[in-house]
Order: sequence, then C-alpha cells, then structure tokens
Amino acid sequence: MAEDDAENRKETRDRFRRFVAISTRWADNDVYGHVNNVTYYSYFDTAVNQNLVEQGALDVTQSAEIGVVIETMCRFFKPVAFPDPLEVGLRVARLGRSSIRYEIGIFRRGDDEAAAAGHFVHVYVRRADFQVVPVPDAVRRAVEGLVVAD
Repeated sequence: MAEDDAENRKETRDRFRRFVAISTRWADNDVYGHVNNVTYYSYFDTAVNQNLVEQGALDVTQSAEIGVVIETMCRFFKPVAFPDPLEVGLRVARLGRSSIRYEIGIFRRGDDEAAAAGHFVHVYVRRADFQVVPVPDAVRRAVEGLVVAD
C-alpha cells in the first residue's frame, strides 16, 4: 500500500486494543454544528490520561514523572456532534525508552469506522525540572497490552 493510501485509510474498531468512553458536550460544537477540530485533541489527551489513571499508573497531582505531549496529529473522516456518545480507541505504535506513541481513533458509539484518527506522543519528564526520564515502570506495565506490531 502506498504511503498516501496508508495515511488516508479509515481506521476500524478492530485495530484498537482499548476503548475509553467520552461524552461530547454542548460547548464542543462550533458554529457549523459539529465538534470543532481542536476539541479532538482534548479527546486524545483525556483518553490517554484516563487510561493511565484507571490503570493506577498516573496520579495527575502527585506523580514525580509525567508525560508531556511533543507531537499530535488528527485526520477527520466524518463529523460528530453533541450529543453523540464517543468511544476513543487506543493502541501503542511505539513504546520507547522515554516516549510512547499512541494511535487513537474517535468512534461514535457502535460505529465500526472512525470519525477521526491520529496519533499522540508523550515524552516522560520529571515534574520538578522537566528533564527527560525513562518511561516509568507503572506506565510501561499499563500500556504494554496496547502495543501493536506494524
């Protein structure tokens, strides 16, 4: 498959390892009547961190090491709007020494094809001084089951 074809391929539900429920909000819609493009990045951030919190790998106020976003991208395939209930699919494309590349799909509840898909890269740093550190063991354990092969 050509690179352009791979990049534009719609994501399907079966390619993701875990799903996090997200409720759209009234304020998510823009003047055109659908969720504004920047809001999808909030959904990405919420799903990734909610998964880590649920797995016991992140305490948002106390963890000594935190993931900071260094890169994110989203492709849009079809609109969603309030009050659509969403399910955010997660998988890990790369679990590195100090970073994790998540691949994410935004699905309307029950849809097999993603409305949007993209990626999100966390680099781990010490909260105190933002120096890069290895991915914490608890985080590594929490995401190992999300890793997929190319």
